Amino acid sequence: MNRKVIVIGAGGHGKVIADIAVQCGDHVIGFLDDEKISSETVAGIPVLGQTSDFVKYDDAEFIIAIGNSGVRQNLSERLAGVRWYTAVHPRAVISPLNVQIGSGSAVMANAVINPCAKIGRHCIINTSAVVEHDNVIEDYVHISVGAKLGGTVLVGTHTWIGIGSTVSNNVAICAHCILGAGAVAIHDIKESGTYVGIPAKKIK
Repeated sequence: MNRKVIVIGAGGHGKVIADIAVQCGDHVIGFLDDEKISSETVAGIPVLGQTSDFVKYDDAEFIIAIGNSGVRQNLSERLAGVRWYTAVHPRAVISPLNVQIGSGSAVMANAVINPCAKIGRHCIINTSAVVEHDNVIEDYVHISVGAKLGGTVLVGTHTWIGIGSTVSNNVAICAHCILGAGAVAIHDIKESGTYVGIPAKKIK
């Protein structure tokens, strides 16, 4: 299927999302970005204008390629009614057994999503991340490069699981948390904040 795709956000993450769409055989019409100049090109793809120009492209699907989860939520609400593109790299490993991936989410190369995992809307499952069986990843979550989640893990909305971090089986992490790079969560995290270290502990 050759779908028309517009990527919102022309930074580094936007390049990766555009690459996924191209790898899937879809047509990236261009980027929308409030901080870029129209007619500029990024990775050979044109910047079409600002976010507000989405109304000109009612035949396209959109995906938000911005790391900040609050910005992703605000844009998803501003652009209510558009068709959202879900980007799944052809080299991602997605179980055919009851996996759900919400609209507007992105799954990068070599990521693994195992049976009965549920991924929310506008999430990022980054390169080589592992989302094990029966995980529940709520909306606007970012599972970073190389992060590994054991079985039956819950990650609350807007939480960011850092590069190379690990979450043990049966652990729940509440909304609006950051688990630092390389951290290991072995117990439930019930209070929003930033957690680092092995085992992960909250910092001020």
